[in-house]
Amino acid sequence: MTEHIDNDRLHVDIKYRFDYFSKFIHFTTEDISALNIFASSAISVIPVISDSVYRKLFQYDITKDYFIIQNDVFDGSSIKNENLSLDSAQIIYRKDMLSGYLKRLLLQREWTNEFLTYLSRIGRMHTSKADSTSINVDFIHVNATLTYIENLFIETVWSNENFDNNTKKNILLALNKVFRIQNDLFLMYYVESLQDNSSIRTTNHEKRKCICS
Repeated sequence: MTEHIDNDRLHVDIKYRFDYFSKFIHFTTEDISALNIFASSAISVIPVISDSVYRKLFQYDITKDYFIIQNDVFDGSSIKNENLSLDSAQIIYRKDMLSGYLKRLLLQREWTNEFLTYLSRIGRMHTSKADSTSINVDFIHVNATLTYIENLFIETVWSNENFDNNTKKNILLALNKVFRIQNDLFLMYYVESLQDNSSIRTTNHEKRKCICS
């Protein structure tokens, strides 16, 4: 029997969207348990992973330039891009934020509405949808960064001699599902932003037609 999915609700109800997506990819409590098991060995290397991510982001001017933007909850002074380094206060702050996010992603035992809202908020803040707290990062960079983080986790799992092959398999599958879920909670806001921009362009075009007619 075919299950009905409300397309409109998918775009406004985070829990409904997650329930559909997780059911489709078979993300279960067993996956969450696998992530929790992985956390026991990953927590100690997460700061190293976070540092590696920012080193990667600093390899390209197009991604490094985003860090000129001051984070609202960061109290340091603005730093011009040419003077920005991996040891700058705001970058250390952002590394800590990334580490905290990754730890929570692995340690979370129940994917509650509160946690889903948290994951959704992370996606939203990288688009134009969060108003004054928006970072407005193009999706290509978000997608590349999430993929890079996932690959670092995969390498960590694969090199862990304390995990048997079945445990490694379960953890790798769980990681893949988790990053697809997070990627979707980014993408939904990018699609929404594109639709908003399209509506604005259409409205402006209609106004110009009225003026010219």
